[in-house]
Amino acid sequence: MTDSFIETIQKSKTGAGNSTALSCYETPLVTVDIVLCTVIQNRLKVLLIQRKQPPFDHMWAIPGGFIHVGETLEQAASRRLFEETTVNHIYLEQLGSFGQPDRDPRARVITVAYYALVSAEKLHLEAHANAEDVGWFSINELPELAFDHAEIVQKALVKLKRHLESSSVAFQLLPDKFTLTELQRVYELILGKTLDKRNFRKKILSSDILKDTGETKMEGYHRPAQLYSFANRNPVAEAS
Repeated sequence: MTDSFIETIQKSKTGAGNSTALSCYETPLVTVDIVLCTVIQNRLKVLLIQRKQPPFDHMWAIPGGFIHVGETLEQAASRRLFEETTVNHIYLEQLGSFGQPDRDPRARVITVAYYALVSAEKLHLEAHANAEDVGWFSINELPELAFDHAEIVQKALVKLKRHLESSSVAFQLLPDKFTLTELQRVYELILGKTLDKRNFRKKILSSDILKDTGETKMEGYHRPAQLYSFANRNPVAEAS
């Protein structure tokens, strides 16, 4: 949003008809921001937009924007993600709120952040609204980000790692049926480390988040690998 938009909101708070008991209080503005992650060419990446307008014009940032009166936070997050990137129909889980007084140079702005894992192959990206460009960036090689978005991205990564072993959140990066090798690779990319094959398989198979499909898949010249699927492909209840 532009500075003129914020000025319009602030003027509306002090105009006629606002002589209520609440009008004597300062009213912070509220935004939503979205950390969208995927795996491309065996690298964990995050979706960024390049801002058109001040503040931080031409800098990279995570998608987001101001909420509208009458919409929920979830509706605002989905709307802004679509408006800036054309990404739609993605389940977004709330990450948390960020409210340092100086996080936005224009005004007192509190943001509520969301995050999700998605399959990049299912998305068609286009820059719109306040974005002059959009793209995927390696989460370990990010450019300097606007606002406090670097902190938000890191918080999303920490939460994603914490939920990984106790939920089916990784399903969003995998096909409906997958091998344990494919699943282990996704875990390694998110955790940022190599996992012992024997220990990983023992732990994951005892966690009750997988079910055996009874089908197999050839992997290289080895014997066919067993195909699995997630017992519950809804990460929300398990990852809360």
